[in-house]
Amino acid sequence: MIVEQIWTGNAYRNFNYLIACPASGEALAIDPLDHKKCLAKAKERGWEITQILNTHEHGDHIGGNKPVVAATGAKILAHQNAKNRIPGMDQGLAAGDVVKVGSTVDLEVLDTPGHTMSHVCLLSRTEQPALFCGDTLFNAGAGNCHNGGHPNELYHTFAEQLSKLPDATQIYPGHDYIANNLRFTLDREPDNSDAEALLRQVDDQDPDAALISTLGQEKTINTFFRLQSPTVIARLREVFPDLSETPSAKEVFLKLRELRNSW
Repeated sequence: MIVEQIWTGNAYRNFNYLIACPASGEALAIDPLDHKKCLAKAKERGWEITQILNTHEHGDHIGGNKPVVAATGAKILAHQNAKNRIPGMDQGLAAGDVVKVGSTVDLEVLDTPGHTMSHVCLLSRTEQPALFCGDTLFNAGAGNCHNGGHPNELYHTFAEQLSKLPDATQIYPGHDYIANNLRFTLDREPDNSDAEALLRQVDDQDPDAALISTLGQEKTINTFFRLQSPTVIARLREVFPDLSETPSAKEVFLKLRELRNSW
């Protein structure tokens, strides 16, 4: 499996992806908003884009579908419940489905509601696992729930699916928000030396050569995985005095998501 992370350079700081089969040269485009860059990169690498995967239905993720289909004839795949919101969608996906790219790449579909209720992530079951997580999980952060999502479901996605993946899993998110997310982590957990060190490393990084984190690293620097941290809980209590004496992980997650909405 070959992965090309494509930095769009737009105001929304989107990442697009090409996943290619080295044997056949077939490629899957994930959320190819910047269709020109995606098509140019595929041409440069000698790949044929045969499929488009939309992680969810928001415009900054489906906006490049039409020109990519026009140029390649690619089929559009997305969550089975997104069909009425993604024009020209060819195939609906459910948890456990496998997206095949060429003859060598198998990607497992995870049904990951929260940012929207029709969101999928793709997981490669390779020696080095990789998670293409759209707007569910960001480097050092979690997706918002403003436009068709629910924080309760986002918590369950984190707790019951993402947190249980192998720590070696590489994280490929839909946007580059890492620096601001690390600042939120440090606002909530100022004694997090791992987050402080990583912020120094990535604060002025080139998004064309962005850091690829792992799930194990996320568990040290992403406040939405650090729900048992005494500092996180103590700082939350300063803002939410009614926080229970020993809050559940879900209660901490929901309060953090609420704070992040206006931070």
